[in-house]
Amino acid sequence: MRKLIYYSTALVTVLAFSPAYAGTFDAFTPLASSVAGGSLPEDQPLQLSSPNFIQKTLNANDLGAQNGNVKLGDNWDMNTLNENGPQAGRFLFTPYETSSAGVRRLDVQTGQAETIVANGTQGFVAGDASRWTPFGTYLTAEESWGAGSSKGRLFEVTDPLAAPGATGFTARTILPRVSHEGLAFDDENNLYFIDENNSGSIYKYVSSTPANGATYYDAGETYVLKANAAGDDALGAATWVKITNADGSAVNAAANVTIGGETFVDGRAAADLAGGTAYNRPEDLEIKTVGGEQKLYFAATASSTDGAGGVFAIGLTDASNANVTLFANRNTNKKGTADAVGTEFLSPDNLAIDAFGNIYIVEDQPGGTADIWFAYDIDFDGIAESLGRWASLSTLGAEPTGLYFDPFRPNVAYVNVQHAGSDIDRTIMISVIPEPVTFSLLLGGLGLMGTIARHRRV
Repeated sequence: MRKLIYYSTALVTVLAFSPAYAGTFDAFTPLASSVAGGSLPEDQPLQLSSPNFIQKTLNANDLGAQNGNVKLGDNWDMNTLNENGPQAGRFLFTPYETSSAGVRRLDVQTGQAETIVANGTQGFVAGDASRWTPFGTYLTAEESWGAGSSKGRLFEVTDPLAAPGATGFTARTILPRVSHEGLAFDDENNLYFIDENNSGSIYKYVSSTPANGATYYDAGETYVLKANAAGDDALGAATWVKITNADGSAVNAAANVTIGGETFVDGRAAADLAGGTAYNRPEDLEIKTVGGEQKLYFAATASSTDGAGGVFAIGLTDASNANVTLFANRNTNKKGTADAVGTEFLSPDNLAIDAFGNIYIVEDQPGGTADIWFAYDIDFDGIAESLGRWASLSTLGAEPTGLYFDPFRPNVAYVNVQHAGSDIDRTIMISVIPEPVTFSLLLGGLGLMGTIARHRRV
C-alpha cells in the first residue's frame, strides 16, 4: 500500500506541475472589466476569469437546515480554517460584523454550520478579524474604536472545536485598544495588527513567552511602525517603536484610557504620541517569506493615489528595523496593457495568499464594481509589476470579503458575500479543475513511476 501511495503521489506531482494540467489559481486570463451588477444568480455570484474555476454556495444564511433553520448572525466577514491540531482543515471560522457579534463554525465537508460564540457575548461587536493561531486557538477582534468607546478588543476562542457555548471567549487586554481587522503571525510568533482609521498605524505584539500559548498574552510589549521619512503613507526604512511595557501598561501615560473603572491603553493615541506612521485606513494583513526575508503585506483602503487606496509591503529586516514599499495602487500597470490600472482599482480591503505565494486583493466595493485582483510580482520584491482582474462580484448591495485559500487543498478557496440586498450572506467555495491531460503526458507520468519503482527496488 505504501508503494502505491508513493507512486500515485509522484504522478500527481508530474501532472500538477505540467503546463497541460493548469490546475492552479494563477492560470487564468484577466477579465477585461467588472461584471454587471445583478447579472448573475446569487448562489453563483462571481464572474470568474478561467473556465477551469468553478463556484458553488457552500453555506447560505437563509434559515435553511444546514444552519439549524436559524439565521447565523449577519454580515459574515473574514475566514480561516483550523490550520493545525485535531481535524485540521475541517472547519471554517467566521465572525459576524454586527452590533451584537458572534462566531460561526462551518464544516466544509458537509456545509453544516453553527454559532459557537453567541451573539453579543461580553458585549462583542463588529467582529471582523479572523486568524488561526500557532497554538491551535482562534482569534477575532472588534473593528470598533474611538472617543468614548469601550470596544477595540482582541478575543481568543481557546477551545474552538468544543460544543457551542463551551469554546471559551477571552479578551486579551494586554494589547492596546484599536479598530481591528487584519491579524498575522510571523515565524517567531510575533502578532501584527492594525488600526482601521484614517490615521491608522501598523502594530507588533512581542510576547515574553512566544512559544507558549497558555501564557502568550500574560506578558509582552507592543510596538508601532515608524518610518524614517516624514508624513502619511511614508515609504523606505522604518523602525518599531515601543508603546507598551511587558505588563501591558503604556510607555506614555497620556495614552491611558479608563473603561469600566479599569485602565487600558488607547493604541491610536499611543501611536500618535510615539510618532507612528499613519496609513489611511489600514485593513487586512498577510505575511510570507521572500528570499529569506519575511514580508508583511497590508491594504490601506484610502491611502496612496488620490485616496483610492493602496497595498504596502513591509520587509521585516530584524526585530527593530523594517522597510516599507508600495506594492500596488492605481499607478500599477493593468496586466496585458502598457497603461496604469487607474480608476478600475479602488478601495483595496482584504488580502489573500495562495499556495504558490501569489497575492490577491479584494476591493471594498458594491456588487457590479467589486473586483478581486491578482498581483503579478514576478521577482517577489514587494512591488507588483501589474494587476489582473481575477474575479468580479455581481450581487447587488454586497461586497466580497474574507478570501481565503485552503492550505490543505491548494485548488480550493473560500470567499464570503456580505450584506447582500437580499439579506442572504453566503460562503462561496471556488475550486480549480484541471484541463484534460494528454495521453503522452499520462505515459510520461507512468514512465516516471516506473523509474521511481526501479530506484526503490535497488
